[in-house]
Amino acid sequence: MERLPEHHQLLMHSNQGWHYQMKKYRRVLESRGIVQSMSRKGNCYDNAVMENFFGIMKSEFLYMKEFESKEHFKIALEKYINYYNTKRIKAKLKMSPVQYRIHFT
Repeated sequence: MERLPEHHQLLMHSNQGWHYQMKKYRRVLESRGIVQSMSRKGNCYDNAVMENFFGIMKSEFLYMKEFESKEHFKIALEKYINYYNTKRIKAKLKMSPVQYRIHFT
């Protein structure tokens, strides 16, 4: 949190794990202006987009590679996210997410 820019707009996705239930953790996020993205129990639609992304990222990236270090993982993850957003064609959209946003704005 110390590295966050002063005026950031961070949305943190989480499921209903331990951090969902910890009041102190939620208060710290709130005090730093971080919005939590969580579903209510039994309602998966709030986070469906992120859950879908995490599933794809795990199968296409995480489970397919071995990482030498945390730094290597961070660099590879940034490259994957860039690929996912700019080059990977989503079958439903017939274009990448960035192409879709540009096309319809």
